[in-house]
Amino acid sequence: MVSLKGVTNSFGELQVLKGITHTFQKGKTTVIVGASGSGKSTLLRCLNQLVEIDQGEIIINQKDINEYNHSDLAKEVGMVFQQFNLFHNMTVIENVMYALIKVKKMNKEDAVEIAIKGLKAVNIEEKIESYPSQLSGGQQQRVAIARALAMKPSIMLFDEPTSALDPETVSEVLDEIRKLTKTGLTNIIVTHEIGFAKEIADEVIFMDDGKILEYGSVEEVLNNPSNERTKKFIEKVL
Repeated sequence: MVSLKGVTNSFGELQVLKGITHTFQKGKTTVIVGASGSGKSTLLRCLNQLVEIDQGEIIINQKDINEYNHSDLAKEVGMVFQQFNLFHNMTVIENVMYALIKVKKMNKEDAVEIAIKGLKAVNIEEKIESYPSQLSGGQQQRVAIARALAMKPSIMLFDEPTSALDPETVSEVLDEIRKLTKTGLTNIIVTHEIGFAKEIADEVIFMDDGKILEYGSVEEVLNNPSNERTKKFIEKVL
């Protein structure tokens, strides 16, 4: 479970998050939508200590986020970024193994086994000895998903996972995320893919100007929004 209460965040004089309070239910998939600059990505980054909050409280699996060191939090929360964030001097399998060895202190043989299993799960095992520069964007993103899942987190964060991809490769990444929505993970996904959101979301959040303006089911938020700002946003993106 992920719970936020009164969370604020500022960059200099710009307040990005303005008192976010919400509980993400265990095992459910929540999709966060909203215009650029609404605070969606910052909210995700607060959940894995990439960004510090100014005020408020974040609880991850019954434990205050400030009680985690970063390595322990990485075992609970996995994240897939817009730009893949792979190590370009490492092969595919080395990228997936890295955190298993450095964070989980796993021996190399076990790390190799888990990495290969993870890469097979995202259908990219034939590229294990390739370097990121030799892969398409969609292939790199699938490696990033395998790397995050190898840590066996209970919570997965996706920050616009298809925004850096060519249109032809978007579907292959969405297919992998679609699989994860059926595994019991708690998934929190920031995306502009509204059609995909309608398909996979248990809950939808609409953010604007650092606040949650509306949340509920797909039917409530995306098909029949009650907030005027949400209505205008949906009309523009559909």
